[in-house]
Amino acid sequence: MSTAIATLGGVGLFLLGMTVMTEGLKALAGSALRAVLSKAASTPLLGSVWGAIVTLLVQSSSATTMTTIGLVSAGLLTFQQGLSLVFGANIGTTGTGWLVALIGVRVSLTAAALPMIFVGALTKLLGRGRISGVGAALAGFGLVLFGLTTLQQGMGGLAEQLHPADLPAVLGSPGAPWWSGLYGVLVLVVIGLVMTALMQSSTAAIAVTLSGYFAGAIGLDQACALIIGQNIGTATSSALAAIGASTTAKRLAIAYVLFKLIAALIAVLLFPVVTPLLLRASDTIDGVTLLAGYHTAFNVVGVAVLLPLIDRFTRLVEWILPERGAPLTRSLDPSALATPIAAVEAVRLTIARALATVCRSIEARLAGDAKLIRLGNDTVSVQDATDALRQAQTFLSDVSGPPDTDDEQERLTSTLHALDHASRLAEAASGEADFGSMDGGPEDKRARELCIEAMQGAAAIARSVAAPPGADASPQVEPPPPDADAMAVPRELSTDKAITELERCTTQLAEVLRTHRSATLGAVASGTLSADAALLRVETVRTLERLSYHAWRSAAHLVGRG
Repeated sequence: MSTAIATLGGVGLFLLGMTVMTEGLKALAGSALRAVLSKAASTPLLGSVWGAIVTLLVQSSSATTMTTIGLVSAGLLTFQQGLSLVFGANIGTTGTGWLVALIGVRVSLTAAALPMIFVGALTKLLGRGRISGVGAALAGFGLVLFGLTTLQQGMGGLAEQLHPADLPAVLGSPGAPWWSGLYGVLVLVVIGLVMTALMQSSTAAIAVTLSGYFAGAIGLDQACALIIGQNIGTATSSALAAIGASTTAKRLAIAYVLFKLIAALIAVLLFPVVTPLLLRASDTIDGVTLLAGYHTAFNVVGVAVLLPLIDRFTRLVEWILPERGAPLTRSLDPSALATPIAAVEAVRLTIARALATVCRSIEARLAGDAKLIRLGNDTVSVQDATDALRQAQTFLSDVSGPPDTDDEQERLTSTLHALDHASRLAEAASGEADFGSMDGGPEDKRARELCIEAMQGAAAIARSVAAPPGADASPQVEPPPPDADAMAVPRELSTDKAITELERCTTQLAEVLRTHRSATLGAVASGTLSADAALLRVETVRTLERLSYHAWRSAAHLVGRG
């Protein structure tokens, strides 16, 4: 009974310590975690390297994965870039196994762990911000060490009751038939998977395995089979978390599970070759260190196999789970709410799509074509854009906490300005303005031409903002065909020049409004126009000026030129 209590208590302390330490390290990292991940995945290899480094530093593959989901949903990363970070996180999370192998199972660290817990807890309670994060990380590390010591004591008692011969023999074991050895491997893989699923931590399950081997309760080859299963089991938490989540989260969960299964399949196929080598190496190298290396190695092999095939792997996952979200609001992923800058970028992407839709719709109406606007494979309307902007406003209100830096705060402010002007534009575009009444004099035609030009410029800027990461994001101002995608991108123009042209259109339209109003109202006195017709024409040009102004201001704030 005391053995079970010590083992369970050690696992519990280890899990609690990992949770506290991870939260402390995340608080200590602050916005650096998001900044590094958002800029680190320029190539799949670089993304994998940085995914491993960040996971190793914050001691949580879940933290890396959830932050990546938010960044992908917000449009800061493509799905493929996010996938490379997740691949790297699988390697980085094996670092804790090395901590257990090199420190945890060898010596009793109670004397060092307890002062760490006291100092860390005191620092967390009395400190603020990153100082509090340092305290949490220190206290969590102390709990991890204390938990490992307790687990080591429990495993010492278990070794007196359990012997490697009590567990199934595995492939590569001396004298074991291959079918019996294969059965043994599969049984231990399932046991390892169940262990991780119950503990919801592959690191804790692997700590139990390493402690069990160190105590002599299980053999080296049996521990390898358990580690394979434990490595698969960590995908169960991602699979459960993806239930009811966004398409992005589900895709990354599917990719995560597939990666774990492929890495495990490779490990099982190589098991008869690798295990005898490890057994021979254990004569000169400590077995616990070999197990930690084995855990890291087969994750590295899995990444090495999939990384060159990441394009096909990405298409496979996208084929398994196609995008089903509304075209304008699919970036408003709830997972981004935990990361203020990711939530801001998600809203910014939604504004850009809605702005492009509204501008293309106004342009079509002015050209006498009131058909729905196409966005990808979907059709959207001004009302859809209005609803999307309302959802973006609600989404932004649910963000957890303000941005961390001045740059992020400025980004949020400009996004709010863009949202406000885009909402006013959509509201004005939903009105009953009769553009057919503008077939009068040259001022009417000039106003129509300027507004069309302004809508084309604002839509071009919106398309550049909504362009996928890594794509050419220069505004494209050549008018697309009437049935073209609202995100289609013809001829390039620099952002500064596009904003300048948009401002020029708006300024000239305001001048046209002044001269048009005077001339039109004067026509009533001369009997050329009725009062109703004159006032209708003036109001229509005033509406065009208002549309142009809000399109200009929304586009300018989207690109930080507000």
